[in-house]
Amino acid sequence: MVSNRQLVSTLEADGLLTVTLRDETLADPVGHEVLIRIEGAPINPSDLGLLFGPADLENAQFSPGKIVAKMPEGAVRAMQARLGQVLPVGNEGAGTVIAAGDAPAAQALLGKVVAVIPGAMYAQYRIVDARACMVLPDGATAEQGAAAFVNPLTALCFVDALKREGHKALVHTAAASNLGQMLVRICQADGVPLVNIVRSPAQVALLQGMGAEYVVDSSADTFAADLVAAIEATGATLAFDAIGGGKIAGQILHAMEQVASKGAAFSRYGSDAFKKVYTYGMLDTGPTVLNRTFGFSWSLSGFLLTPYMAQIGAEAVEGLRQRVRDELTTTFASHFKARISLDEALTRDVALAYNARATGEKYLIVPNG
Repeated sequence: MVSNRQLVSTLEADGLLTVTLRDETLADPVGHEVLIRIEGAPINPSDLGLLFGPADLENAQFSPGKIVAKMPEGAVRAMQARLGQVLPVGNEGAGTVIAAGDAPAAQALLGKVVAVIPGAMYAQYRIVDARACMVLPDGATAEQGAAAFVNPLTALCFVDALKREGHKALVHTAAASNLGQMLVRICQADGVPLVNIVRSPAQVALLQGMGAEYVVDSSADTFAADLVAAIEATGATLAFDAIGGGKIAGQILHAMEQVASKGAAFSRYGSDAFKKVYTYGMLDTGPTVLNRTFGFSWSLSGFLLTPYMAQIGAEAVEGLRQRVRDELTTTFASHFKARISLDEALTRDVALAYNARATGEKYLIVPNG
C-alpha cells in the first residue's frame, strides 16, 4: 500500500468549482496491474477543460492546496452530468514502475520507465493495467515520454486521416503549438504539403526556422490573400482547427473555394471540390461563425483522438505508437516552459499562467518533485 496525493476538480450545483489535492491510499497492484511513480504529466488543453473549464480564475479564491472559482451559469447548465462528482485530472504522463501484480506482463515492467494515458495522472502514484503501458526506449526519461500520447498520436492521426480520405495537403491552425511543431516535422518526413496558420510574426519565424514552407500570419493585413496563395500552392482541401470558435474555419473553407473555383464557370452551388475542416480544439470557446461563401461541397466536423483510433483499428494504432517510440526524442520531442509541483499548480500566478494556454508554452507537472 502507498499513500498518494491526487489533484481533483469538483463542480457543485451552485456553480462553485473547487480544485484541490486529496489524500488517498492505494492498494498493492494485483494481476496485470502495475504501480507507477509519476515523474511527469503535461498540462494539455483537454486537461484544462476538466480542471477549470470556463470558470472565472481571475477572481477565484486561492488558498494553500485549493482553488475555488465561479463557473458561468450557462456552463453549469451544460455540465449537469458532472455536478457533485470529484473528478481526478490529467490524461497522460510517464514514470517508473515500482510494484507489479503477479502476471508476467506486469512483472516484466518492474523498474521500467513507461508512458500511459489512463487519466487521473496529476498524482504521485497511479495503478494501471500493464498492457496499456508504453515502455520508453532505453535511456529515455519520464519527462521525454510524459507527452508521448496526446499530441504525437493526434498529429499522426491528422496525416492518417488525410491519406484515408484522399486529400493531398493540410491546413493547421495554432500551428506554432507543441502539436503544431510535431506536425511540421511529420509532414516534412512524409512529404505532405502543410499550410501553417499562426498569429504573430514571431511564430512565423519559429516555424520557418524549422523549415516550414507555408506559414501565414492571421494577424497580418494580408492574411486572406496569403492563405489563398498557400492553399493554391499546396492544393490543400483538409484542415484541422485548434481554435474552434470565431471565423477561422469559415475563412479556411472560403480560401479553399476561391482556389477551387478559380477560372471555372460560375455556379450558384460553388465548385465540386470537396473541402473539409475538422475542429479538434476550443482555444476560442465562442460560436463558430460560418459566412456561406464556399458553395455546397464542404464539411465541418469534430475530431477526437480516441474515437478516431478506435475507428482505424488496433493494428494501425500500434503502427502509430511504434513510430512515436522510434522518434520520441526527435519528431515527437516536447519542450516545456516550466516544471511545477502539485502544490504550485494550485497557486494563483502559476495557475493563471498555464491556464492562459499560450501557444508554445507547455507546462509539466512533476508530482514527486
